[in-house]
Amino acid sequence: MEQLDYLVIGHVTCDLTSTGEQVGGTVSFSGRTAQALGCRTAVLTSAAPDYDLSEAMAGMMVHRKPSAATSTFENIYTPDGRIQILHNRAEPLTAVDVPSGWLRTPIVHLAPLTNEVDADLARVFSNSLIGITPQGWMRQWDGNGRIYPREWPEAEKVLPLAAAVILSEEDLPDRDTLDKFLSLSRLLVLTQGYQGCTVYFGDEIRQIAAPQVQEIEPTGAGDVFAAAFLVRLYQTGGNPWEAARYANEFAAYSVTQVGLEAKIEQVSRFASLQV
Repeated sequence: MEQLDYLVIGHVTCDLTSTGEQVGGTVSFSGRTAQALGCRTAVLTSAAPDYDLSEAMAGMMVHRKPSAATSTFENIYTPDGRIQILHNRAEPLTAVDVPSGWLRTPIVHLAPLTNEVDADLARVFSNSLIGITPQGWMRQWDGNGRIYPREWPEAEKVLPLAAAVILSEEDLPDRDTLDKFLSLSRLLVLTQGYQGCTVYFGDEIRQIAAPQVQEIEPTGAGDVFAAAFLVRLYQTGGNPWEAARYANEFAAYSVTQVGLEAKIEQVSRFASLQV
C-alpha cells in the first residue's frame, strides 16, 4: 500500500444549497487541501454506495464504509449566525474500519460532523501527529434535524491525545467550554472568520490576523484552515504561530470562491506561489 502523508476521518456529506446538491464535509475540504499542499492523502468515511465521490476525491485513496444513507446537511446563513439541519446520517466509524496500512500515517485528522467518529480512534495511531476538529462531537439534533450544541463527555480522554485542537468560535456554547478545552489541550486554535484566529499554546496566547478579502461563500473555510494548519505544523516541527499564519491565508482565499472545486482550485493556485 502506498505510504500516506495525511489521513482524514469523518463523514463526507451531501450539502443542500440554493444551487443544488454539492459534495461537502470536512473530509472533502480538508482532504483536498492537504492534497493541494502536496500530501499523499487518504479518506476514511461512510456514505451510500451510489453517492459519487469520483470528482470530489479524485487522486485520493478512499475507504468507504457502506451505509444506507449519506450524511446530508443544509446550512442556512442568517444575520444571527448559521442554522444547520441534518437530514440523513451515515454509519459510525471505529478503529476496525481503519485499513491496517494506514495506522502509521504521519498526520491524522479526526473530523467528526455527526458524532460519527469513535473517540477511541485517537488512541490507535501510535506514531502520528493527531489533529482534532471536534465540532461534530459537540452537536446534537432534534426530531426535525436542527443541530444544537451539546456537552461533549469524552473531551477529557480525547483532547490530551491531540497535537492540535482546532475549532470555530461558532462551535463554542460558552466561555466555560473554551476554558475546559484549554485546560485539556496542549495546543488549541480558535478560528474567528475574517478576524483570523487565536492560538493558545502553553502560557502564550496570540491573535493571528487573516488577509482581508471579499468573502463570497464561507462554507469549508474552517476545514481548509485545519488541513493547512496541520500540514504546516508538521513541516515546521511544531511551530503553531507559523502554522496559523499559513492556514489563515489559505482559508481567506478559499472564501472568495463558491463550491468545493472552485475553492480547491484557488487553494492550489495559492499553494503554487508559496516557497
